[in-house]
Amino acid sequence: MRTRIRGWRITAGSLFVILILFFAYTAVFSHADDQALQALISDETVTVLPTDYGLLFDGPSEDNALIFYPGGKVEETAYAPLLHRIAAGGMDVCLVKMPFRLAVFGMNRADAVMARHSYRNWYIGGHSLGGAIAADYAAAHGDALRGVILLAAYPTKELSDDLSLLSIYGTEDGVLRMKQYEKGKTFWPDDSLELVIKGGNHAQFGNYGVQSGDGTASLTANEQQAMTASQILDFVGIEEDAAAA
Repeated sequence: MRTRIRGWRITAGSLFVILILFFAYTAVFSHADDQALQALISDETVTVLPTDYGLLFDGPSEDNALIFYPGGKVEETAYAPLLHRIAAGGMDVCLVKMPFRLAVFGMNRADAVMARHSYRNWYIGGHSLGGAIAADYAAAHGDALRGVILLAAYPTKELSDDLSLLSIYGTEDGVLRMKQYEKGKTFWPDDSLELVIKGGNHAQFGNYGVQSGDGTASLTANEQQAMTASQILDFVGIEEDAAAA
């Protein structure tokens, strides 16, 4: 049997090999560490709830929520320490589990998140590939969102000036492609803010260990995430309290 795709002929045998290679590629991914697993435990400020789209970090907020897309080939729970901290500070977080741990296959999963909850102010964001795909979603659904939050990521499509944007990356990031990042600024809304974490790297927005090609951070992951959460809450206009420290 042969399948024709845009002028290319793919035999059943070739398709089988492609599928085997794809599943082998996606089977290798970065796992959440023990600290991340601890952040999945509910406490007196944040309740962590499983949902049909992933996890809800349900803190004291009733108005503000962040839809978060994880980085490519990273276990989504690796971001639990950062997201737990943000929720404790006053912004609930909806962590989206992606097909094959690649947000490119689940760009529109934010639809189901917003259909399930009734927050007044929706933001979308993510880390690395997840951030780029979140920005693509925002480009097509800007009327449903207040803003975009990108961690070591950049948009590839024009974002409405009705959106606000926060971009954060670390000075020691060895993975973020800075040439493309600078090009991505041409798609930023007028109301955009860039914050650079001195000593931060690419992987420490999550808790999944060392990433190939990344620089060596002079901060701990906990310190980098504390700065990130503080900047996000300030961007949204929420004053931090002791719970987010």
